Amino acid sequence: MFLRFTLISAAIFGLTGVALGAFGAHALQGTLRAQGTLNTWTTAVLYQLVHAVALIGLAALIQSSETAAQRYLSWVARFWVAGVILFSGSLYILALGGPRIFGPITPLGGVVFMLGWIFILIAGIKHGKK
Repeated sequence: MFLRFTLISAAIFGLTGVALGAFGAHALQGTLRAQGTLNTWTTAVLYQLVHAVALIGLAALIQSSETAAQRYLSWVARFWVAGVILFSGSLYILALGGPRIFGPITPLGGVVFMLGWIFILIAGIKHGKK
C-alpha cells in the first residue's frame, strides 16, 4: 500500500515540480522578480523536486526492507509528502503575494521534512536487528 502511495506522490511532485519550475522561470518571472520572490519560488521548486526523487528511492527501500523497517519507512513517506505540501506549498503562496499568515507554515514544513530524515535514520539503525 505504501509503495503505491510513495510512487504516486513522487510522480505527482516530480511532474508538478518541473511544471512549476518552468512556469516560474517563464510565465511568472516578471511578477516574481518585481515582488522580489523569485528565490522563494526557486527554493520551493528545489525542495519539491529533491523530495520527489527521494520518494522514488524510498519506494525501493520500502519494497526491499523487512517489516520492522517498513513501518518507519512508511512514516517517512507521510512526512515527506506533508513536508512538500506545507513547505513548498506555503512558499509558492508567499511568492505570489499570498497572505503572510502562510509564513509560519514554511518552517513547520521544514520540521516535517526533518522528521522524515530522522525516521530514515531510525530505519537504518533498526534494519537487520532482531
